[in-house]
Amino acid sequence: MVKVALLAGGDYSPPIGDFDLYVGIDRGAIRLLEKGFPLDWAVGDFDSISDDERNRVASSGAKVYSSSSEKNDTDTELALKHVFAEMPTAQTTVFGVFGGRVDHLLSNIFLPSDPELAPFMEQIHLVDETNHVSYLPKGQHILRLQAGMSYFSLMTSDNADLTIQGAKYDLTSANFFKKKIYSSNETLGQPITITAPSGYVVLVETKDRR
Repeated sequence: MVKVALLAGGDYSPPIGDFDLYVGIDRGAIRLLEKGFPLDWAVGDFDSISDDERNRVASSGAKVYSSSSEKNDTDTELALKHVFAEMPTAQTTVFGVFGGRVDHLLSNIFLPSDPELAPFMEQIHLVDETNHVSYLPKGQHILRLQAGMSYFSLMTSDNADLTIQGAKYDLTSANFFKKKIYSSNETLGQPITITAPSGYVVLVETKDRR
């Protein structure tokens, strides 16, 4: 299984972990070089970096996927599509997606809404020091939080009637209420069962910043 780190252009978050491939997304490409990480692929329209920086990326030896600034995909969507086109079983971790423009953040949070990325949703993770976003397709899932995470929040893609069992705050037919995001839940040191009858679930695991 190939592990791929992608660095986008939001607030900088170092790609911590063991990865087989490093992908810079637009400004993330020059950031990888500046921070001393490998740059294997560079993807984007590169409209947020200077001509000198583009030349540095081009001469780095990275495989460059350059696109027009007028396109249907965000640079992050485009990068993930290139990864899955060549490595369909890759596990991807995207850093640098938080902070910055809110429209970019929302596009990243709802990546599986793109039909081309939906089949790979369980292979996509958005990470920084205090947040870990992942995706659960419709059905029943047993949730165990990432090490060190204190809270979890759940959001359905299509307003489905979500159920949560085994958490500090359960959500069942006995106490059901409708919200877009069920936030700040906690574990009781036991497995948590999450069920969504349709769409997909955005799972946000968080901890307080030190």
